[in-house]
Order: sequence, then structure tokens, then C-alpha cells
Amino acid sequence: MIPAPMPSPRAPSRAESTFDVAVVGGGIVGLATARALLERVPGLRVLLLEKEAGVGAHQTGHNSGVVHSGLYYKPGSSKARCSVRGAQRMLEYCAAMRLPCRVVGKVVVAVDVSELPRLEELERRGTANGVLGLRRIGPEELREIEPFARGVAALHVPGAAIVDYRAVAESLAADLRTRGAELRVSAAVVGARREAEVWHLATASETFVARALVTCGGLWSDRLATLAEGRAPDVRIVPFRGEYWRLRAEREDWVRGLIYPVPDPRFPFLGVHFTRMVGGGVECGPNAVLAFRRDGYHRSSFSLRDTLATLSWPGFWRLASRHLATGAAEFWRSYRRAAFARALARLGPPVSADDLLPAEAGVRAQALQRDGALVDDFLVVETKDSLHVLNAPSPAATASLEIGTELAERAARAGLIPDHGPRPRT
Repeated sequence: MIPAPMPSPRAPSRAESTFDVAVVGGGIVGLATARALLERVPGLRVLLLEKEAGVGAHQTGHNSGVVHSGLYYKPGSSKARCSVRGAQRMLEYCAAMRLPCRVVGKVVVAVDVSELPRLEELERRGTANGVLGLRRIGPEELREIEPFARGVAALHVPGAAIVDYRAVAESLAADLRTRGAELRVSAAVVGARREAEVWHLATASETFVARALVTCGGLWSDRLATLAEGRAPDVRIVPFRGEYWRLRAEREDWVRGLIYPVPDPRFPFLGVHFTRMVGGGVECGPNAVLAFRRDGYHRSSFSLRDTLATLSWPGFWRLASRHLATGAAEFWRSYRRAAFARALARLGPPVSADDLLPAEAGVRAQALQRDGALVDDFLVVETKDSLHVLNAPSPAATASLEIGTELAERAARAGLIPDHGPRPRT
């Protein structure tokens, strides 16, 4: 969210008012957090700043729309807790607001016996996390649910759904305005300082004053934290582009809902899969390749600053050295449509390169530790007068309403907002 260079903010004029909380970042997590703050303390003066011309412009608006059920995540983790609760809340919110939403079901397919131990571990995690309706099925029942899918066994999640997260973001923004929040778009924060017990947040044209600060910067979350705190966090955002294809219209009957592979537990990525979209059509992917720009949605996208930030981080080279073969295979699939098609065809549908048409890519903001470990869970850093969300990749969209509620509760416990006790989750 922070363009370079970052000048110091100008002093506010006397006419400028003080907000109780400033939320920086107009993706779905920032919007849900601002809403949760207002639900907890009605009448709270909340400011939301977003650098783009509209909300939900990056990770929120560049994903497949899957509502993740909580199958993959370590029991007891924030991802597991927030995705299971958040999925139900997301479906209820979409129904209440009449937003696009379809329950289509999901199968996770073990294509051969070597994948059965990992499938069993997924079943254990899903059961521990309370995933509703989860059950193990055999090849025959798999074909009844997804006639073109093939495997030795699968997990079926009948309640898996798809939504339009950009529409959710726009609905949340409208809700915030109704509740009295101030929303500013095209308002990139270029300076921040804490002085006289308030934050001074500078954009190119204005300075805003707030008693507390919450940053939800997504692809720019580490830079926002550095700008506010004067020192870099001990993680670095490394962007990974996920490239998608879509099936030709005459091939869409190959997929009824969601068909996923058994993921490699060493990575946070779920592998290429099939997704029936809420607006129609079937999307295929994504792969996961290093992006050379934080908002690098195209292969040609490049930022010298972003690239140097990745290459200068020692954790990147440690990660790359451990997974060189996997990274090379992902890049190969990026440039060879036939290789992408072969990866998809492992799941059963007889996909060839000619069946795939280009679709919009997304970029995942993945926090990477200095030792080369990918941060596996949501990560929030708390200081005296601020909260910084430093890692909130998938399933953050699914979990956004629950993440927002937990951040509001954390803000209350930290004294950033008045603590009136827990409020109902809506």
C-alpha cells in the first residue's frame, strides 16, 4: 500500500478532526475489521484508507471465490478456527445481503495409493476442525458426485461454496458508510508517525489523525508496519503469482463443483484444481510462481524495488535452495499450457492444451521468515497503539468476518478502543 518514496507527513491543521481508529487497507480483511470495530463500539469514529480507486482491488478481487471449509489447516491454528467459523458467517452474510453465492460441494482426490496417507491426514484435520458433512468416499461414489474425476479415494465436503468476494467487499464498504465510517480511496499512506498520543497519517494530499491504528496492507503489509513503527518486522512479504485458465464452454460439463488434488504439506498452496465459478464457467489453477512485482498480475510485470526486496531477503534464498525442483516445475507450467493441462488431467477430466483459455491471475502475499520458513498461520503484530496484520493469505477472504471480529476483540483488550465486552458475531 506504500509507494516509494515515503515523505514525512505534514502537520495537521486545527480544522482536522481526530478519529478513534484508522484502518489502512481496503481489502476484505480491512473492511471486515472496520465493520467489526463499529459493531463492538457503535458510534466509534473509524477511518479507512485505501490506496486504490476502489475497495477489494488486489487479493480480494483476484481469486477464485472459493469459501474454504477448514479442511487443510492445523487444528487449533488461527486459520482453522477462523475459516470454519468464517465460512458459515460468510454464507450467512451473502444470503442476508443477497450477494452471489452457490453451494457446489468439493472433492479432494487421491489419484493413487501414494497419496492416501496425506488424504488421511486431511480427514483427521477436517474432523478435528469441525468441517460439517466431511466424509471419505471411494472411486464409485466419487464418479457419482463428479463423473469425470478419477482417483483411488477422495474426501467429500458437500457444503463447500463459491461467492463473489469483490461484491462482498463493496457491500462491506456500503455498510461502513451507513454506520458512519469515513472511507477514502485513492489515499495511499506515504507517511506515519506517533506524536502526542495520536497517529498522524499522511497521504499525498491530506493528513489524518487517529488515536489507534490497524494496518491490513496485504501485499504491502510489511512496508506499512515498517513505516508506522520505524523498524522492519522480522518477516518479508514475497509475492507469488497464481495463474489461471478457464475451460472452453463446451467442456464445462466436465466439472460440477470443486475438484482438488491432495496438497503437498510442505507448501501453503493447494495445487492446480477445478473451480465452478459463481458467475458461470469453470476456472482451472492456480500454479504458484514468484512474482517480480507485488501487484504483478502479468508475466511481464516488474518492479525493481519489489524484486530487490525479495532477492535481498535471506529467507528467500533458503526457501529457493530447498525447493528448487518444485519452483522450476511451477515456472515450466507457467510457460507451457500443455504441462498445465497435464497437471489438471491427473484429476480425471481429459483436459488438453486446446481446452484451456487464458483467465485472470492473482497474487498471493506470503510472509517469509528469515530462516526461509513460510509463515503458515495468520500473523498479527501488536504494539502499544497499533495492530499490524502481517500475514493473511488464503483462506483470509473466507475467514474475513471472523478475523475482523477477533481483531476488534484484540483491539479492545489492548486498550485501543473502549472495551464493552464481547458482541454477537454477525
